Amino acid sequence: MTSAHLFAKIRQWFRPKPQWLSLTCPAGEREFIFVGSIHMGVPAMAPLPSGLRKVLRECQALVVEADITQGQPPEIESSAQGPTLQQQLTTEQWQQFEVACQECHLDTQMLAQFPAWQVGLTLQQKQATMLGLRPEFGVDHQLLSLAHLAHQPVIALESQQQQLQLLTTLPNRGLDLLLDSLTHWRSNARQLQKMIDWWLSKNHPSSSSLPELSRSFSHDLQQTFITQRNKLWARHLLTLPPGRYLVAVGALHLSGPDNLIDLITSPAQKEPL
Repeated sequence: MTSAHLFAKIRQWFRPKPQWLSLTCPAGEREFIFVGSIHMGVPAMAPLPSGLRKVLRECQALVVEADITQGQPPEIESSAQGPTLQQQLTTEQWQQFEVACQECHLDTQMLAQFPAWQVGLTLQQKQATMLGLRPEFGVDHQLLSLAHLAHQPVIALESQQQQLQLLTTLPNRGLDLLLDSLTHWRSNARQLQKMIDWWLSKNHPSSSSLPELSRSFSHDLQQTFITQRNKLWARHLLTLPPGRYLVAVGALHLSGPDNLIDLITSPAQKEPL
C-alpha cells in the first residue's frame, strides 16, 4: 500500500460514511479493520450498522481493549492513607469539584473519601450518564455481545485487572486525572456529544464530518493512557496469527502522534516496540 493510498483511507475513515478503515500489513499476512469505539452510547446506536456487523462476521476474531462483558470487575483494594482530596486541591480546584458534584447530584464529602483517580472517573461516568449514555450501547460492548453470541474468538489487548493497576499506580493517587476532568468539564461533555453525533451520522452521508478530537491530557497522562498502551497493543497485534481482525479501540488511539495505525503500518519508522 502506498503512502498516498494509506492517507486517502485515513481521510475516508474520518468522513461520515458507512465504511471502516481496512489496512493490510505486513506483507499481506494480517488485515486489520479498525473502528473507533465509543465506550458508552445512546439507544439510537443499537443495533450497530449492518456493514459493521457483516465485517465482524467475516473476521477471524474481534480485538478489543478489554473484554468488559466477561467476569466480575476487579475489586479496588484500599490504598495507603495519603493526603485528603481537599488537601490535594487548591481552593479554586475544590470549588470546581463542588460545582461538578452538584451538577451530577453527588455528595461532595462522600466522594472526596476516594482516591483522586476514582473521583475523576466517577464524575466522568456520571456526566456521560446524565447526557443519556449507557455502557450497554457502547460500540465495543455491542460488538462483544455479538461475538460471544456467535461463539467468535475475542482477543483482549489487556485485562480489566491491568486497566485497574494502571489507575491505582498513578502518581499522587491519580490527581492529574481528576484535574483533567475538572479543567475540561464543559469541553468533555461537548466532545461526547460530538462523538455520538458522528457515530450516528455514519448512516447519513449528508451529515457533517467529525470535528478534530481535542486532547486535554497532560503530557504524562497522554504517555500513560495513549502512547505507551498503543505501543504495547501494536506489538500484540503484530504477533497475531495471519488472518483478518476487527479491532475496536477508543478513537483517541487511532489519531495523533504514535497512534495505533501508524505503529502498525510503519513499525520500522517508530521507536522500538
